[in-house]
Amino acid sequence: MSSNHLTEYADASPEVRAVFDDIMRTRQVDQVNNFWKCLAAHPPTLRRTWDSLKEIMAPGALDPLTKELIYVAVSVTNNCPYCIASHTAAARKAGMTEAMFGELQAVVGMANETNRLANGYRVPLDDAFKLE
Repeated sequence: MSSNHLTEYADASPEVRAVFDDIMRTRQVDQVNNFWKCLAAHPPTLRRTWDSLKEIMAPGALDPLTKELIYVAVSVTNNCPYCIASHTAAARKAGMTEAMFGELQAVVGMANETNRLANGYRVPLDDAFKLE
């Protein structure tokens, strides 16, 4: 289904509404964003994706801000404007400052540059870096 299909809460099936309700309750928001509305076209994908995201992004060994910063970094690298916007907003809500955002972008840019150089030159792995 194309991105033109957004399932609004009022038009959602009970199964989709249950996921939407959980998203709003968990995120403490009064509406779900378009990503979830698009996934609602296939309820099993909506449920699976939400359950996985909710589990992975829950507090754990990494704090919520660190998880959001990682999400932004990967989204930038994968060139996903929607995820960049969504997770930048979530990172700001979790306490990311403009200075942190600037440093994050510098690290992402440098990591991408050096990754490409290492791949292009086929740099052999140092013995000290090898896992035992």
